[in-house]
Amino acid sequence: MAHSTPLSDSPAQPSSFHRRPVPLAKAYRLLNHGPTVLVSAAHGGQRNIMAAAWAMPLDFDPPKVAVVLDKSTWTRVLLEGAGSFALQVPTRAQLDLTDALGNSSGREIVERDGHDKFAAYGLQTFAGVATEAPLLEGCAAWLECRLLPEPPIQQRYDLFLGEVIAAQADARVFADGRWNFTGHDELRTLHHVAGGHFIVDGEAVDARPLAPVRR
Repeated sequence: MAHSTPLSDSPAQPSSFHRRPVPLAKAYRLLNHGPTVLVSAAHGGQRNIMAAAWAMPLDFDPPKVAVVLDKSTWTRVLLEGAGSFALQVPTRAQLDLTDALGNSSGREIVERDGHDKFAAYGLQTFAGVATEAPLLEGCAAWLECRLLPEPPIQQRYDLFLGEVIAAQADARVFADGRWNFTGHDELRTLHHVAGGHFIVDGEAVDARPLAPVRR
């Protein structure tokens, strides 16, 4: 007896068969803003690092980025004071650490324990080439940024803009302007969904030229 392909698995099945409404409160989860990043800043002898799920590139030349930082975060205070910050792209090997950095308060740790988040989690850092922001070892990429002050949108939308003034990447997974994680699964980037749930970056694929349909 021949086995036919189940209807739900048919590649020719119209998308209407699978479409379902999504509650608007969850709609933000449908858009990929890029990999989760770790935001670090230093000012006045203090430093901090936090995870941020909403970050994105804005321009090519000069390169610019945007990142959302809640008003309650200490990193935001340091960033505004310093006028600079760094974005680092954490890896699958740093999954638990990334979640911890996103769910702990550097200010509270200092007030309670007398040392910062870097000491609390035993973080190894290195100096950047263009800012005072500490850069975390073990990430896949690092972008040092000069803050582009936009007080109205910072206050109203918690949105911060930066011009990238220095960038580095792990050449094992980023070379010639492309990501390729083949053979380096622990260096794959993280994409946060919600509540400690992440999606790990998959294989790299290249599109082929597609000719228009002739009518």
